[in-house]
Amino acid sequence: METVRHHGRETAYRTAGDPSSEAGAAVLYVHGSGATHRLWAAQYGPDGPARPAAALDLSGHGDSADVATDPGPETLDAYARDVIAVAEETGADALVGNSLGGAVALRVALDTEFDPGALVLAGTGAKLAVDGGLREWLAGDFDRAVDFLHGENRLFHDADERTLDRSRSQMRATGRAVTRRDFLTCHAFDVRERLGEVDAPALAVVGERDSLTPPSYHEFLAEELPDCEYVEIPDAAHLAMVERPEAFGRAVGRFLDGLGG
Repeated sequence: METVRHHGRETAYRTAGDPSSEAGAAVLYVHGSGATHRLWAAQYGPDGPARPAAALDLSGHGDSADVATDPGPETLDAYARDVIAVAEETGADALVGNSLGGAVALRVALDTEFDPGALVLAGTGAKLAVDGGLREWLAGDFDRAVDFLHGENRLFHDADERTLDRSRSQMRATGRAVTRRDFLTCHAFDVRERLGEVDAPALAVVGERDSLTPPSYHEFLAEELPDCEYVEIPDAAHLAMVERPEAFGRAVGRFLDGLGG
């Protein structure tokens, strides 16, 4: 892992490929609630859709220093600053965000000085309301919250036990406090009226069985963003990049290749 220091803290990230090569702009992958850069192992690995590539740990996740922020816009802004710092350090131009990571990518595009060349919005939405029961369990019964999220057609549609165990372990390693902050930040997020301000070309990609951020969320993104494609990944739920990495990678690769010109 490498780190970049900014705003009084260090943000950790991993790179693949040579950022100084002529292979095109680097892609930066941004994980969702309770996760880390490891979510994107199949994308920044040797068979991923783009080179060079980077994936970061948002503040308080994995190897990155934490921030003392309240859930909501304050946390979202801190996460956006993490993304910008790593993007500038690695030369990344395209942002690929899952769930909370998609909200962070939209925050960067809408409210910061950084101007991404492209956005991939995966398992996310312009509004990310969180189920009231989940918010309650995150406050007092973290194990129940983790089990709920790993129920059928939430994070996964039909993942094997090894994948489920790894995902549960990662969320528990991130911990209740940070994971709760993530989900409450999602719950406060709503940019439905501002999508017309985004000038970067975008891809809205979703698992067909995703009940956390269903296909309708992504259809809305495709309709309201000025330049947005829509792709649905069969036999996958919220974490299509983990459950169906080849199909996800092909969709992202085709989109990025189409930006050439």
